[in-house]
Amino acid sequence: MIVVLVLIFSNLNSIIKKGVETVGPILTKVDVRLGSAKVSPMNGNGVLEKLFVGNPEGYKTPSAIEMGQVKVAIKLGSVMSDTIAIDEVSIQGSEITFEGGLGGNNLSQILKNLEGAPNDVKPTSKEKSASEGGKKFFVKDVVIEGGKIHVSVTGMGGKAATVPLPPIHLTNIGSENNGVTAAQLCKEILKPLIASSVKSGTEALAGLGGDVKDLGKSTTEKAGKTVDGLKGLFKK
Repeated sequence: MIVVLVLIFSNLNSIIKKGVETVGPILTKVDVRLGSAKVSPMNGNGVLEKLFVGNPEGYKTPSAIEMGQVKVAIKLGSVMSDTIAIDEVSIQGSEITFEGGLGGNNLSQILKNLEGAPNDVKPTSKEKSASEGGKKFFVKDVVIEGGKIHVSVTGMGGKAATVPLPPIHLTNIGSENNGVTAAQLCKEILKPLIASSVKSGTEALAGLGGDVKDLGKSTTEKAGKTVDGLKGLFKK
């Protein structure tokens, strides 16, 4: 039994990495890379290292989201079933970049891409292993905490700020009898993470100086605009 589990988890590590790098770009329409996935066949605990989510075209900062480590706790017996059960996903110390200007911001664009993406991704024959025959997932708990949002606003002379990402706790994504696809799982985690980052990022703009009030104004219209109006612009 242990030999079987070792073989399964050896394949699972490759499947997770390929799955992230196959499904991620389709959903977000940006570059998504994962350094490695290491899940123990002895207890189901593991870590995904160096998750990188790039920026949409036109943005200058190196990335939108970077996660050094994502810890997971998988139920051993579930890897041989149709639905893989995950007791916990713990994301600590994310580095998120909110880059914005008159045309909107990078995170809102990624969020828009996610909302318009399908809930299931059909891999090509070369990518078949990335979906592991259509396995689904049930995640009991997702904890996201200790993250930072780096606010970088164009048109303000390079002004920037760093603010904390509020803790996020998600529960019961899917169920043991009705799991979610890999695409749905990515959406369920990324959407609240990005939405919270956009909210915190726009609120941080008010602290970057009085010039924020003028960011949403054209050169011919300097009155009647407020910081709240700017926030609406950045949420497009």
